[in-house]
Amino acid sequence: MARPRKQTYTLEMYLKKNRKGDIDNNADVQRNFVWNNEQINELIVTVLTDDYMPPIILGEEENSKLHIVDGGCRTAALRKFREMNYKITSSIENSLIPYKKKVKDRKGNITYKDDVFDIKNKTFDKLPEELREKFDEYQIETVIHECCDYTKVSRYIKRYNNHVAMNTDQRAFTYIDKYANRIRRILDSRFFAECSSYSENDKTKGVVERVIVETMMCMYHFDNWKTQPKAACKYLNHNATEQEFDVLADNLHRLEKVITDDIKDIFNKKDSFIFLTLFDRFLKFDVQDDQFAGFLREFKSSYRAVRRNEKGLLFDEINKELSTKDKQVIADKLAMLEGLLGEFLHFDGTEASRQEINILAFVREHVDLKVSSEDIRDYQEDFEVLTLYVDNRSRLLEPENRLSLLAVIAYGYKNEIRIDDWFVDYFKKNRQYRKNQKQNYVQMVNSLKKYISGKDRRSA
Repeated sequence: MARPRKQTYTLEMYLKKNRKGDIDNNADVQRNFVWNNEQINELIVTVLTDDYMPPIILGEEENSKLHIVDGGCRTAALRKFREMNYKITSSIENSLIPYKKKVKDRKGNITYKDDVFDIKNKTFDKLPEELREKFDEYQIETVIHECCDYTKVSRYIKRYNNHVAMNTDQRAFTYIDKYANRIRRILDSRFFAECSSYSENDKTKGVVERVIVETMMCMYHFDNWKTQPKAACKYLNHNATEQEFDVLADNLHRLEKVITDDIKDIFNKKDSFIFLTLFDRFLKFDVQDDQFAGFLREFKSSYRAVRRNEKGLLFDEINKELSTKDKQVIADKLAMLEGLLGEFLHFDGTEASRQEINILAFVREHVDLKVSSEDIRDYQEDFEVLTLYVDNRSRLLEPENRLSLLAVIAYGYKNEIRIDDWFVDYFKKNRQYRKNQKQNYVQMVNSLKKYISGKDRRSA
């Protein structure tokens, strides 16, 4: 049997032959058009940017009539835009198309300059002439199987369409390209192999990747929670940090040491991100990690079936009226779990205990993950000494500014910097502080660095 031959058409010619019926898109077994607007938009961008499109596969009858074997949806999408007034939707990504704009001077001389055109909400006839020409001149590659009848055409359609399309989770993952490799490395951890209950199907269909994305959103970006996987991936791609992934990876390694077979089924595709977030919050209590495993056993054997939240609902009833991924459902589940966890650990709930936990969490997040409760008490003792040498009427000493002040003391410890002189100097020069304690901490660290740098220059 002869090998298929290759044939290249301009897009304008290819669509003309399709319109006339020379290249038929209605084989008996061909599926109906199933593409959505996003797929059509991406194909149009591919053409207008002269990017690569895989060849369209054709079957040729003895009378030279051609039938589309693979590429029917692409053909229909291109015709929708070129001939049927399809308008590119506003949700399109990468809508700015660079092109060479034709410019004619007063003498009629033509030059070309670089320009950009936004194709959002545009039909074909609204494109600049240069882009319309570029579209029509795009080179469509085809591969033609000769000597076909309807039986062979059907056989080829079955062969070339025998594949599994990306599902929602797999497609969403393509929108977190900045951290995709990092997520893949996290997936290689022993936690996902031995300390959870994901099926092999979950692992091949992108479910576990989605769990990591949900966990990152829940741990660090809950205020901007996204229900849909694609939106969450796009958000993290622009807003997550390597440090956040470091913390998640470290948390998983810690869990590997305490999660046993009797409780690993809690970490499933539905609830994993909630319990991984709970473990991150559990670390604020500064107790041994095996206490978390103990809590999970108590939750599984007792709490889950009998304890109700303030709305009178069991844990598994919280999402009975809303989606499992609804932000309020997640917040209610975490609130219930944190309350049960505090009870299990005999956390007394006093303001002093709560404040110490908040300080520990803040310092760990912004200064050093390895800080302990004992370290915090050392910082507080230093703070009491340092405040002996400053104006105690200063607004900087207000309770709500305590987090950043203790954090900068922790920064001094971590970097082996004596901050005594700077501390006094800072109080002399500053009367106000930022309500956002993270921003205030950064401001003080920058002041400390500047102070040390100036001191070094004076010493030299």
